[in-house]
Amino acid sequence: MKLITQLTDELKQLAGFSSSTPRRIEMTDTDGLILGIAVVAVDALSCAFESLTLHVPSLVGNECGMLQTWADALSERVTYLLENIGPIEIDHRSNQVLIRSTPPDRTQTGTQFYEVLLSAQANGTFLLRRYRSESGQPGRESVDIHLTHETLHKLVSDLVDTIPEPTQK
Repeated sequence: MKLITQLTDELKQLAGFSSSTPRRIEMTDTDGLILGIAVVAVDALSCAFESLTLHVPSLVGNECGMLQTWADALSERVTYLLENIGPIEIDHRSNQVLIRSTPPDRTQTGTQFYEVLLSAQANGTFLLRRYRSESGQPGRESVDIHLTHETLHKLVSDLVDTIPEPTQK
């Protein structure tokens, strides 16, 4: 079953759910992709979630070049979040690419930004989170991502559609 179909079914079942403790939902497609979302609230039109992961088995053991290709394709295609995203750091040693909001949302009180980590380690992972930092305060804190169901479906479709073909097995 396609991830989008499963996601639609999960969101329908969770309509009315709201909790300070995320409920993790997980969907698997026939290609072995595993979509995980840590949901904190769902209503008829939108949802809030702490994080979104996509495990991509074909990424495992591949070089950073494949991740860079995916990062570039994602950054060009995913233009509908609160800020645009773009790759900011490539770590060839650990086979990871860091993508963030470019530029982040800055206000007088602080900064908010999306962060995506693409990794070819372990089970090959895409991880999306949103963070906030307060002006004059060290560190950052995770904040929930709020999307309509339609935008979440588009994001998942774009993630899957931009996965590059593996360069090695």
